[in-house]
Amino acid sequence: MWYMYSKGYVKDQLGLRASGILKGYDPLLNLVLDNTVEYLRDPDDAYKLTDDRRNLGLVVCRGTAVVVICPTEGMESIPNPFISHDT
Repeated sequence: MWYMYSKGYVKDQLGLRASGILKGYDPLLNLVLDNTVEYLRDPDDAYKLTDDRRNLGLVVCRGTAVVVICPTEGMESIPNPFISHDT
């Protein structure tokens, strides 16, 4: 569960992947994030993130475009079990 004024991660349909502090939301899942950092994608591969970051500050994420929201504390990244690594 993602609580107000705690840090979380957001992904939307347009490809934005960002983390920030949840400052507010409404019933349509429009999110207000503060101290937002965007994770930039590789220009050659839209599915791959680079190590580059961009500070966005205060951001409103449109609820109809939000795909994933999750807290960053208590979360760990795991490798995709559905991708075959044998090439």
